[in-house]
Amino acid sequence: MERTERGVLPHRLPGWARKQFPDAHLAVIEAQPSGVRLAFRTRATSVELDTLPTKTVYEGVPAAPDGVYDLLVDGRRTGGASAPGGNVQTIDMATQCAVTHPGPAGTVRFTGLPAGVKDVEIWLPPGEITELIALRTDAPVEAVPDHGRRVWLHHGSSISHGSNVESPTATWPALAAARGGVELINLGLGGNALLDPFTARAMRDTPADLISLKIGINLVNTDLMRLRAFSAAVHGFLDTMREGHPTTPLLVVSPILCPLQEDTPGPLVPDFDGPRMRFRALGDPSDRSGGRLTLNVIRDELSRITAQRAADDPNLHYLDGRSLYGEADLAELPLPDGLHPDTAGHRRIGENFAERAFAAGGPFALGAD
Repeated sequence: MERTERGVLPHRLPGWARKQFPDAHLAVIEAQPSGVRLAFRTRATSVELDTLPTKTVYEGVPAAPDGVYDLLVDGRRTGGASAPGGNVQTIDMATQCAVTHPGPAGTVRFTGLPAGVKDVEIWLPPGEITELIALRTDAPVEAVPDHGRRVWLHHGSSISHGSNVESPTATWPALAAARGGVELINLGLGGNALLDPFTARAMRDTPADLISLKIGINLVNTDLMRLRAFSAAVHGFLDTMREGHPTTPLLVVSPILCPLQEDTPGPLVPDFDGPRMRFRALGDPSDRSGGRLTLNVIRDELSRITAQRAADDPNLHYLDGRSLYGEADLAELPLPDGLHPDTAGHRRIGENFAERAFAAGGPFALGAD
């Protein structure tokens, strides 16, 4: 929590890691509070939250609707609201240059909460930097007691972060966490699941009962490294996490199906030729022989690495991302921009992950470790 002139700003990576960020884009993504929520116990029937959001607009792309704050009462979503006003940050996707225009703070109001003592959560919008200024209620608040739920620490790309979802509890990790009865820490970092060492060290130092790592798509669409570097980087990331979590169940998840880059290397660029932004890959499929990464190359290598390491690490597991979203899912629930699922797609991925990870026989099932 960073103290600001007006309140506090939640971060999803620690201050020492933020000093190592290689670009301004990651600083924006890290401060977007996917999975972050306020939690308290109260008899209040009215709650107000003053915030200063920073809303992101991409040059040449229609502005997205204002982010939604979800209200949960005793674990059930009972409403959603948006904060008016706020700063507006305009990003040129070609250059990643950003310009911020300041705006006023706004208030999110929830009324008509049920009477009596209850646990309240306010989930913050995953795509808006959110400075918290004040919380007002019509009855005292106190800390929520420890319910004994296991903590699930997850790292992934923009799909894990929550691109294209309608509300913060509709991201697939939030949905899977609810089904699995666990507390979520979401390190989904849009465009930045890149095996960065500072992310591995932050995960190493974060207390967790369950860990998952969903990697691949960002490494392909940024064309960041070749197979030789990728293999060593995966080993290094896993080694670092095992320093802090030597026996914690750790699930490595490969990319979901994405026809754009199944066999075509990156980089991926936005394509504005049409009513909405889509993406296209610039790589040549014939370059795979030179070590260029594609989603199928990454799946094969992640499967090989985890099988090799699992011989000495029985708590390491692998899950093919196409079991979360594959050919049948694509036919039923297409990717609107060719890259990201919509809210229905997130729901499908969350349901499939919960079934494969948290259900009996899965690596995150109670008693599995």
